[in-house]
Amino acid sequence: MPATTFQRIITPLIHVLAWGLLALTLLVFLPSAGHVVLPTQYWVKQVVLLLLWVAAFYLTAHVSVPRLLLRGHSGWFVLTLAGAALVIMLAGRVLEQVLHLPELMRQAFHAADAAAGRPPRPGAPGGGGRGYRFDLVSLLITLLVLGIATAITMVQHWQQEARLRERLDQQRTESELALLKAQINPHFFFNTLNNIYSLTLIDGERARAALHRLSRMMRYVLYDTANGEALLSQEVGFIQDYITLMQLRLTDRVQVVFEHPEPVREARIAPMLLLPFVENAFKHGVAATQTSRIYIALRQPATGQLEIEVRNTLLPATSTDLAGSNGIGLVNTRRRLDLLYPGRYALHVDKHTPENEFAVELELQVA
Repeated sequence: MPATTFQRIITPLIHVLAWGLLALTLLVFLPSAGHVVLPTQYWVKQVVLLLLWVAAFYLTAHVSVPRLLLRGHSGWFVLTLAGAALVIMLAGRVLEQVLHLPELMRQAFHAADAAAGRPPRPGAPGGGGRGYRFDLVSLLITLLVLGIATAITMVQHWQQEARLRERLDQQRTESELALLKAQINPHFFFNTLNNIYSLTLIDGERARAALHRLSRMMRYVLYDTANGEALLSQEVGFIQDYITLMQLRLTDRVQVVFEHPEPVREARIAPMLLLPFVENAFKHGVAATQTSRIYIALRQPATGQLEIEVRNTLLPATSTDLAGSNGIGLVNTRRRLDLLYPGRYALHVDKHTPENEFAVELELQVA
């Protein structure tokens, strides 16, 4: 059963049970009159008061709180509650006078005392004088009903606002992630297509093989990661394909090492999360006339833990920038990590290691 359908059923049921419990308390347990036969007029008064409390509850919950308290009119709201309590108390007093309830109650208690051979009880309802007896119980119940109506409505309002904020935050996060992913993917494909274009001028067969590999990578990006997650083995295969494509244009002066577990322990991670680290290394760690080295390592020290290390040689002719050429890449990756793995990752960047390398280390909790 959907949650909304369940709420539609259970909420009215809770209201009926709560009012039934109050009615049972008022009509059965509250009048402790012993063997006194209470007059019918007493029950009429109790039923009317119960109806007034029900009306006051729902008017407060659906009118006074939304239109006054939630709109900042606290003074008018307090006056409304005081007015509602006053109306209920006056209605009870008027009912007593119209129904001659004090005299009837006094007669009922005197009759019970006379039948038992006891003197009249001065504390009995209507006994000990003909003055007005303040109905403290009715006032306390009135204030309790009004207070519960206010509290329930405010709590429901706060819960609704919290759910709305949560939905807005989720929508904003999803939109931002979609934007970040859209920025990263074209950046990668733009560079790769440039490499393949250069290769077509040298070796057509290798260029066709590279295009086939690129089409496999595009299928992975467009279809295999549509749900926002990818298997770690798929991501490793994607990185391996990327490295293979990049090596098509590299000379023997560039050494590329990619270490990863065989086989990897499967885990679900955000797709295209590791690519910017690797792409940054190729962008800034490769030169046509100088010897350089790119080292990529993926380790799984424990279940649910993932460590990625990427190092590339620092070349004087290039400027290693964490943001990449145009602010797209690793900066967006850091933002994606903040959104997808808050408090579950550690990213360390060393722009100049003692080995004259640029190093990035990521520790990620994927479980």
